[in-house]
Amino acid sequence: MITVAALYHFTRFDDTKAIQVPLQALCDAEGIRGSLLLAKEGVNGTVAGTRAGLDRLLAHLRALPGCADLEHKESTASMMPFNRMKVRLKKEIVTMGQPDVDPTAKVGNYIAPEDWNDLITQDDVVLIDTRNDYEVAIGTFEGAIDPKTTSFGEFPQWWDDNKDRFHNKRVAMFCTGGIRCEKSTNFLLGQGVEDVFHLKGGILKYLEEVPQEDSTWDGECFVFDQRVSVGHGLVEGPHLLCHACRRPMLPEDKNHPGYEEGVSCHQCVDETDEDHKNRFRERQKQIALSKARGEHHIKQ
Repeated sequence: MITVAALYHFTRFDDTKAIQVPLQALCDAEGIRGSLLLAKEGVNGTVAGTRAGLDRLLAHLRALPGCADLEHKESTASMMPFNRMKVRLKKEIVTMGQPDVDPTAKVGNYIAPEDWNDLITQDDVVLIDTRNDYEVAIGTFEGAIDPKTTSFGEFPQWWDDNKDRFHNKRVAMFCTGGIRCEKSTNFLLGQGVEDVFHLKGGILKYLEEVPQEDSTWDGECFVFDQRVSVGHGLVEGPHLLCHACRRPMLPEDKNHPGYEEGVSCHQCVDETDEDHKNRFRERQKQIALSKARGEHHIKQ
């Protein structure tokens, strides 16, 4: 059984390059795969490996400047859910494009999973899903508003266009693991919203801790690895990934006339021209040839 750890932490890193090299070396030595993003504002990522390897990685991360309180969430996978390990340098560990947003200064009120249902069912609370549209499509909380954004960077404009709808309301927000809400709650506080709340640990922590019979979650939660989705108890869900558009799909969606493995699915078949599809077909051909030779082809 593979252990999967999702983590993020906002702090100030002055020299991310100096952190990147030993971090990559440690992950390679321990056989850890996944992705870690480093920026001047902190670290974010999901990784998978053995129990001992992840313990060494987490100890290394918590020894970094300002990271002693770094938290992580764990789940399991039946197979290694990543093809490789990459430590990347970025401008932001989650891209919002708002230079004045600073989660280390102030964020909304954290609500523990066991208290979440009581909050979001109150009449003066509006519930907003801060994730992208394809994530919301396979699962969300009952009654949540879907901003229908294709990237997190669209959220500030969506708020500006819709804020009058939420006058005199308390605002509760949630995301997969909590990181987007660190920024979105700081953003709303900067916009003058007084009562802002977010789900501590995100959807993953809620699905881990809240019994299914008490849950207000409907569907599956999209995750950014080869498991594609998880449900209550963080059990692997039924979804597959379209390797053309990177959106989740169900096994029965393979029967749709728009589905061609590695080339298109029912969601993206009309979004690419024939030149793009031919390039995807060539990529899929190379994957098949690699498998036939017993080699491992890394999908880009």
